[in-house]
Amino acid sequence: MGVHPPGPPVWALPGLLRKLAVDRLGMMEDAARLSDAVRVAMGPKKMYIFNRPDYAKHVLADNAANYHKGIGLVESRKILGDGLLTSEGELWRAQRTNVQPAFRPRRIAEQAGAVAEEAAALVALLRTRAGQGPVDVLQEVTGLTLGVLGRTLMDTSLDGHGGIAHAFEAVQDQAMFDMVTQGLVPTWVPLATQRRFRRARRDLARTVDELVADRASRLDESDPGDDAFARMILAARRHDDPAVGRRLLREELVTLLLAGHETTASTLGWTLFLLARHPHVRDLLRDEARAVLAGGRTPDADDLHKLTYTTQVVQEAMRLYPPVWILPRVAQQADEVGGFPVPAGADVLVCPYTLHRHPDLWDDPERFDPGRFDAARTANRPRYAYIPFGAGPRFCVGSGLGMMEAVFVTALVTRDLDLDVVPGHRGVPEPMMSLRMRGGLPMTVREAD
Repeated sequence: MGVHPPGPPVWALPGLLRKLAVDRLGMMEDAARLSDAVRVAMGPKKMYIFNRPDYAKHVLADNAANYHKGIGLVESRKILGDGLLTSEGELWRAQRTNVQPAFRPRRIAEQAGAVAEEAAALVALLRTRAGQGPVDVLQEVTGLTLGVLGRTLMDTSLDGHGGIAHAFEAVQDQAMFDMVTQGLVPTWVPLATQRRFRRARRDLARTVDELVADRASRLDESDPGDDAFARMILAARRHDDPAVGRRLLREELVTLLLAGHETTASTLGWTLFLLARHPHVRDLLRDEARAVLAGGRTPDADDLHKLTYTTQVVQEAMRLYPPVWILPRVAQQADEVGGFPVPAGADVLVCPYTLHRHPDLWDDPERFDPGRFDAARTANRPRYAYIPFGAGPRFCVGSGLGMMEAVFVTALVTRDLDLDVVPGHRGVPEPMMSLRMRGGLPMTVREAD
């Protein structure tokens, strides 16, 4: 085995631990500046941070079986239980296999009409606010992503369930609190974060039970449909232990609700923010959208391949602000990554946020430049230099739907409207389970010229 990666000096550890609590992105950036492989020893606890494509490939793909979900997502099991984001081993494989057909490219292409209708409805809603005061665009795109989720993956309307997004905010706050405090503060302690979490957990449980009861009452087992929700319900009915089957169904649905809306809403928020900050890019995108979607029509599945510049804009937004900003793992057995020894039980972190800004991989990495994703410029880029949807066996199953949604919404909104950031709003990233924008996204709306 080789030598340990470098680590921060002992005197810097208190500041590092403070950043873990209040500036997680800053902590990861500090580590990236130190080295591509960093070891942080906090007493018996060891944390390894790897920031090179080949290191990421080893952890996430080549030896993925040795690296289970880690810090942050472990704490999320209080609400997600054994859903697809947090389960492991045979249970995870069974869950993934069960829902995979709902995400096949052909089926996702068939959902293009529903996605386009929801996108057009968002444009119509925003248009009613033209010339008025600021609107929180992040809140509105979150409503859109919930609408798309319900229609495409659940055969269920989520109208009237807007509180889901607020409940998940409380869940993420609690997960981060547990991560920082190492889970030593019981949830019954009457802190504000804890009280919000308990209310959110009750609200989500009630919502999930209502959604399950509604979908189950409409489910014809001879012709159940091909949506993910129906497949989850049937799997629960077939489970050897009915009580376990019902519990897993609830946990899988909570995970679907969270993962199905949160990451795409984050991507759309950052994309619209960046377009407002770079009018020349917005003009180029608008020209493409008006050429491809002439006559005011909404997009169909074939248009996704014609909106090439729009796709590049979304890809660049996800490079700068990847919705899944960190991929935490725990080594099950001792391993070696890039020649560096990793002991069993060590926390291992791969951070797309810093990997996507690595100066050896990206020219002028802080600059917003959608042209980076032109085919001519991506040809020689390492595959694992860009991993906004994760990588390896646990690559995001919903990536195809998420990209369609982000591209369609970006194209339609930009074709028809000018969204401008309210003066003074800086767009500060808040690293929770996804990389959301702190304080929402207040914007003014105008009809585009």
